[in-house]
Amino acid sequence: MIKKILIADDHDIVLTGTTIILESRIPGVLIDTAADYPEVLDRVSKHKYDLLILDINMPESRNKKMIPEIKMIDPHLKILVFSAYEEEIAIQYIKAGADGYINKLSKVDTIYEAVKKMFSEGNYYPNGIVNKLLQPSALDAVKSLSEREYEIFLLMVKGNGNLEISNEMDIQMSTISTYKKRIHKKLKTTNLADLIKLYDAYIS
Repeated sequence: MIKKILIADDHDIVLTGTTIILESRIPGVLIDTAADYPEVLDRVSKHKYDLLILDINMPESRNKKMIPEIKMIDPHLKILVFSAYEEEIAIQYIKAGADGYINKLSKVDTIYEAVKKMFSEGNYYPNGIVNKLLQPSALDAVKSLSEREYEIFLLMVKGNGNLEISNEMDIQMSTISTYKKRIHKKLKTTNLADLIKLYDAYIS
């Protein structure tokens, strides 16, 4: 059976290279391309595809909002996120409804295997992502914070120091330090960068 793939990326080299890889390895495959998000929506609304290989950083991208928007047009379309971003970012897209993730820096064989699995199994997740998806959600850990801990957590990730938090919440700075220790313990983080990454991945 002929498979139709839409490859969406704003880099000609990536489009050409990925097209050549797949056309040389998948008999009878038909490939279209799109260079920006509006073009993706236009093509998906006018044509039936089996797979969309989606660069999440293309012009006019709407970040993870793209996934449900595309699925609204074609609920049966399989979406393989194609990105050089870290796996933590990819997980956001998977939770939004994407069916798989492949890193742009992957080897040719890995890209082919990912597409083959998308067709045969309907999804493709690298081992690192599978492990993280199986772990208890960090969102559950955030929900375990008390109301005051959560307020301080939000102030921290928005760049407020102890003095600003003290003034904002009218509590002593020594008390803030105690709350911070509790927050890090519950969220299994050790520094502000970890808190910001968690916030960006699960809350923002």
